[in-house]
Amino acid sequence: MIAILVSTVIFFGTLGLIFSEKVHRTIISLLGASVMVVFGMLFGFYSEEKALQSIDVDTLGLLLGMMILVALIQPTGFFQYIAIVIGKLSKGRPVRLMILLGIGTTLLSMFLDNVTTVILLAPVTILICEILGFSALPFLMAEAILSNTGGVATLVGDPPNILIASAAGFTFNDYLIHSLPIVIVVWIVALFMLWRIFLPYFPSGQQDNSETLFNLNPSEALKDKKTAIKGVIVIALTVVLFLLEEMLHVSPAFIAMTAAGIGLVWIQPNIRDVLHHVEWDILIFFGALFIIVGGMESAGVLQLVSNVVAKGVLLPPVWQGIILLWVVACLSAVVDNIPITIALIPVIQGLEANGVNVSHLWWALAFGAGFGGNGTIIGSTANIVVSSLSERTRTPITPGIWIKNGLPIMLVTSLIASILYGLVSITIGW
Repeated sequence: MIAILVSTVIFFGTLGLIFSEKVHRTIISLLGASVMVVFGMLFGFYSEEKALQSIDVDTLGLLLGMMILVALIQPTGFFQYIAIVIGKLSKGRPVRLMILLGIGTTLLSMFLDNVTTVILLAPVTILICEILGFSALPFLMAEAILSNTGGVATLVGDPPNILIASAAGFTFNDYLIHSLPIVIVVWIVALFMLWRIFLPYFPSGQQDNSETLFNLNPSEALKDKKTAIKGVIVIALTVVLFLLEEMLHVSPAFIAMTAAGIGLVWIQPNIRDVLHHVEWDILIFFGALFIIVGGMESAGVLQLVSNVVAKGVLLPPVWQGIILLWVVACLSAVVDNIPITIALIPVIQGLEANGVNVSHLWWALAFGAGFGGNGTIIGSTANIVVSSLSERTRTPITPGIWIKNGLPIMLVTSLIASILYGLVSITIGW
């Protein structure tokens, strides 16, 4: 009982410090992991060996491989090239610009981490808005919200998806079959709501003020065309291999790391520059959280929760999933969806060990984590990045502005997802 109490206090203490944002979350997670191991050894429920075994190498390998691939393309200016092309296609019309940026952001987020996507596109979006005389606020918020929404569609689009796929054994195709159709509907609803909510921000009668935008030359943004083409080819090959992973009997992590190796050999960049662009803080954050949750699992906390939930599971599976979706969505709105996902995965695995069919719960977790993250400024890492970049503009995104505009979208999209989830569960099942 002492082990359960100690590990639970450490876990929620770590979450509280992460939520306070007074110290970087990676530092807090490392401290929490160290404290969990130390107290685990003192009370006999955890050890260094168990801590290392609790780290999900498949998840970290997949993330590292994709980060290396992005790092190979990032210096070439390819993503800035895409943003400028989109800006020119908009012809200076704000609604068209939002739609085009939303589509571009979403497509990139389906195959790249959504944090990376907004880091690459947001600065160019701010530049385009400054040239056109628009407030960047609606476009930046739209990019974050639509990247979070679109990222739910694929295995590699959102960190929670990577975690869930590793735990549940889902493939890239599983997400395309089960998640993509629902995401398309939810995405359309989200885009419509963004247009209606931010309509007051859009100036009227300014369709001819975009001459300076047309003077931007996309080819000037593309600094290294040959390297960009090589990088895009490698990423395209990676996506194809993801689609064939069941046939090849290999893991997504193996595919990503192999593709990263091929890209490094073919492009032969300065390896120090590539590693400099890898988001090591995210990888360390994930690894530390795995250790913290592993301590709770070793102490018996998660098994206790699973036993309690298993005894109380009297509702039909469809209602179990809908309730879980909303619980996760609400939690993800106030705490980053990554630690929420990591904490709940062992609980669902515990239910499965108790004989409960949990296939539908995995999808509920994915939808709740993905769509719930749009509710507040700290709901997802992409939100935090975009709000930080908005401080360069005349209208920075504040927590109040995000709740006012993002929370309604989070509630409506979660409701739409719940309805579609219920219909699928009743008709064809998961």
